[in-house]
Amino acid sequence: MHPCYEIDKVSNTLIYTRAAICFFFFNIFLGSLSVVTVCGNLLVIISIIYFKQLHTPTNYLILSLAVADLLVGVLVFPFSMEFTVSSCLYYEDIFCKVRVYFDVTLSTASILNLCCISIDRYYAVCQPLTYRTEINAHSAAVMILVTWSVSILVATGFLVAGLNHEKCGEMCFIEVQLANILGPIFSFYLPMIIMLCIYLKIFLVAQRQARSIHNTNCQSTKSGATVSKIERKATKTLATVMGVFLMCWLPFFLCFTFQLLNHVSVPVAVFETFSWVALSNSLFNPFIYALFYSWFRSAFRMIISGKIFQGDFSNTKLF
Repeated sequence: MHPCYEIDKVSNTLIYTRAAICFFFFNIFLGSLSVVTVCGNLLVIISIIYFKQLHTPTNYLILSLAVADLLVGVLVFPFSMEFTVSSCLYYEDIFCKVRVYFDVTLSTASILNLCCISIDRYYAVCQPLTYRTEINAHSAAVMILVTWSVSILVATGFLVAGLNHEKCGEMCFIEVQLANILGPIFSFYLPMIIMLCIYLKIFLVAQRQARSIHNTNCQSTKSGATVSKIERKATKTLATVMGVFLMCWLPFFLCFTFQLLNHVSVPVAVFETFSWVALSNSLFNPFIYALFYSWFRSAFRMIISGKIFQGDFSNTKLF
């Protein structure tokens, strides 16, 4: 049983109890996660909008990702703190449906934006000669539009299937199951496979390019050290990107799929924990995709110090 709820033995209904563990865990710890998520993604958004040097197709995709993650911190985190899974399992009111709709829409948008960023990186590393023609402001806008459209479509499918199931019961069982199967495929499994394939290809191409540079420079000691550093950085970057993504989202979707296919009930505490771990990906994204780049770190320092309010620094050369 969820620590914030208990069963009334007389009426056999779920009642809320303001235990100390509830106040500390949900209101303080998870509230702090929400604040950090909002602040981190807000820094990314302000940086890209304010500094003209950051007006690039790649950063437009990062901006879209930051907006999705910011909305997760603003909408999904507070909703999930106040109306947790356990209460919605007992009371399927309109608030719970709105919560699930925002959750599915914004989480899917976050994952699909990560997938679009991996596509951008593929062209930058594997197709450098055609990168500027293939990836431009127009193509970035198209990817962002498709990302948000698919996210809204997936969430709407979940919502409609749930509403129909309430009206027609077992007669709509197939439609509900279809929505539960197709939703995770388009929200997670397909983007995950695409990202794994793309980042593996990027890593292999980066290694091949590093070895080519090494051979061109006659395998000098300095060149060898530089290539080794490049390979280590590429490995670290890709491992961090995919490692954090899989660590956050894979347990939740495996739990959801196991529950769906095996028709077993996963304990509420387990499912809710995996749900919060998945949402925490929105907290890590700005640090993974922004702090890897020195120009974002410079932008963050100028924003946090308040320097941008002391004059027009939009054309500042960031390092």
